[in-house]
Parts: sequence; structure tokens; C-alpha cells
Amino acid sequence: MGHILDSYAAEWERAIRPGVSPALDRMRRIAFDHFMARGFPTTRDEEWRFTSVSPIADRVFGLIDEPHSDAFDIESHRLPGPLAAELIFVDGHYVSGASRHTAQGLRVESLVSAIGSGREAIERHLARVAPFDRGPFVALNTAFLSDGAYVELPAGTVLEQPIHILFVATGRSVGQATMSHPRVLVGLGPNSQATIVETYIGPDSVSYFTNAVTEAVLGENAVLNHYTLEHEGNGACHVGAINVQAERSATCTLHAISTGGALVRNDVVAALNGEGVDCTLNGLYLVDEQRLVDNHTTIDHAQPHCASREIYKGILADHARGVFNGKIIVRPDAQKTDAKQTNRALLLSEDAQINTKPQLEIFANDVKCTHGAAVGQLDDEALFYLRSRGVNAAQARRLLIHAFAADVLNRLKLEPVRAGVEARLQRQLAGKLRVA
Repeated sequence: MGHILDSYAAEWERAIRPGVSPALDRMRRIAFDHFMARGFPTTRDEEWRFTSVSPIADRVFGLIDEPHSDAFDIESHRLPGPLAAELIFVDGHYVSGASRHTAQGLRVESLVSAIGSGREAIERHLARVAPFDRGPFVALNTAFLSDGAYVELPAGTVLEQPIHILFVATGRSVGQATMSHPRVLVGLGPNSQATIVETYIGPDSVSYFTNAVTEAVLGENAVLNHYTLEHEGNGACHVGAINVQAERSATCTLHAISTGGALVRNDVVAALNGEGVDCTLNGLYLVDEQRLVDNHTTIDHAQPHCASREIYKGILADHARGVFNGKIIVRPDAQKTDAKQTNRALLLSEDAQINTKPQLEIFANDVKCTHGAAVGQLDDEALFYLRSRGVNAAQARRLLIHAFAADVLNRLKLEPVRAGVEARLQRQLAGKLRVA
């Protein structure tokens, strides 16, 4: 692995230029030193024992210096309907000409631009909500932080329309695979409300690496509905981390959808730091061929009277692999916690496999905490019933698979997102998942 780390060192020295902010320069240097000292995780690490990152760790990736916004059809990937703002990033670079901002009363801009303006909230939260000393990929993202999205809502601001942040990877380079390290920082003031959609896309049959980190801070009574739509190309590696800190009586709903990528790792950490926080995690992933999707979630109940609900569902075909590790932590002071976790996997072939591990770490006594996990195949009796009613075999399988996913799909309240995910589901059921 030594020569690979050396290539990252050379790329860092070539690409990272000081000057935006002395504090940012120091942060990137410390994060880079931390990554170089630790290196990539291996299957000997408990948090990675089912997922080998060798497709990333054994290959050299390079940054793209200039965005190739003409190399990908951006327009077809815009979020339909009225939007409060839409920020477009191509190969890690902000494309101001393709972005738009229509709503009043919020700050939505390039993260580097916000850092340069000396926003106090950035200094308080950047790399503190998602500290880089807890994970090598977060450290790598922080080390290569060159741009990203910044969203700040003042107290009492209620957005009626969503904010869309689109990250496009073109994979367009000469001589090597490419990488980008998107960063998103979100701050919601007390009593504010926002819906944010992050979309990650790229071309098929191209090897590239996306390493994304999102940090969100919710003030008292703030409401965040957040969607992560991972639709990377089938040759991509995608590692994403979402870290949320929620204060008293805040409401946080995170939806994670994964339909693309050869190797995908999603880490979600929600820290419920105030009384009365309500947190919901919804996840749906579709995997086929020899692809792997690994979902690791942590909900940390640090204060009393908080509630969390979590449901993840996976559909796996061919030789695909899935991993789900869901951890619920209840701290000693978090009495009256109410937490429920459910994860289910549907295997469409004998060769598909899932490793699932629910974890409850409870240090309080007056709590209600439950978890359930189930792995199975399509119900033969249900298939027989549909066939007996004149439904052909392919359509019967498609109906049952859609019914399995519907529990998560119906939780996607933003209609353009739900419609887009359903359309992708149908395409994969008819093609990649081979039930047509």
C-alpha cells in the first residue's frame, strides 16, 4: 500500500494550494497527516470486516483540475419542479453558471466562498460534526477539501421548496482513474425548516472514486428532511458519510437510496444532543452482478425523551453482496428513549448474500428499544396466487419486489424524488435485476 499512499501524497502536494484561509490550510494538513499515518481500513478492522476497500486502496486516483461540464448531460439530472436553490458540482468543482438560487432568507453557496468570507458558523462546525480522527475516508476528504456546498438557514426560516445539490463525476481524464471529495455543510437555525436533496451521478463503465462528507447541525425545533440519492456509474467506488447533530426538539429525517456503484459504503451518524429530538432513518438499496453496498448507521441518544425510527431494505441479485450494521446507543442520561430499528433483505438469487448486524448499546434503564432483521426470498405462495390470477411470471415477481420496496418508497414524501427512484427501480427490475 506504500506506493499508493505516496501517490496520494504527490497528488496532495500538487493540487492543494494554500491561501483561502489559514485555518483551512492547517485543517487540511492535519487531516492529511492523520490519513497518511493510518492508511486505508482493512477487513481486520471491525467496522470494515465485511467490506474490502482494495478497489480503492490498490489503485491510483487523480484529481481533475478543471470541470468538464460539457461531458455529461446535467439537464436530465436536475430535480424537477420549483426549487429554493440548485448547486451543481462537476468533478468536485462548483459550476456557478449551471447553478441557481431563487429563495430569499437563506445562504446557499460554494463552501470555499463561504470560508473565504469568514463565516463564524463554519469555523464552529466544519470538521467538528464529522471529525476526521474517527475515520480514514473522512480524513481523506478533509485533506483534499477544495470545494463543496454551504447551506445556512437563519432562525425561523421555513423553505417551501427543496434545495438540490448535484454532484457529477465525468471520469474524464488522461491516463488514470479520477476522484473527487465533495463536502456539504448545513446549518439550520432554531425553528427553521428545510428539505435538501444530494444526488451523486456518473457514467457507466468508467472507474472513478467519490468520497463525500456531509455535516448538518440542527438548532432547537429545527426540521431537516434530507435525501441522499447515490446513482453512481456501475464502475464507481462511492464512500459517503453523513453526520448530524440535533438540538432540543429538532426533527431529523434522513433518506438514503443506493442504486449504483461497484463498491458503495454509506456511514450515517445522528447525535441526538437535546431533549425531545425525533430522528428517522430510511434506506433502500438495489444491488446486482458482483456489486457491494455497505450501510453502517449509528443513532446516539444522548439526552432523555428522544425517539428514533429506522428502516432499511435491500434487494440483491446475481452475486451481489450487502452489509447492514445498525447501532443504537442510549447514554446513561437518556431515560425515556424510544428507539426501533428494522432491516430486511430480499435475495433474488442463491448466490446473493447479506451480512447484517443490529447493535444495541443501552446504558439507561427506562427505555423502549427494539430491533428486527429478516432475510428471505420471494414468497412462492404469493407468486402462485398472482399466477393463478393471470399475471405472468415476470410481472408477478416485479409486483412482489415493488411491494417489498414500497414501505421505504412511500416514506419519500418529496414527489419528484419518489417518482425518480421508482422509475430507476422499474428499470433495474426490467434489466439489471433480470426479472423481465
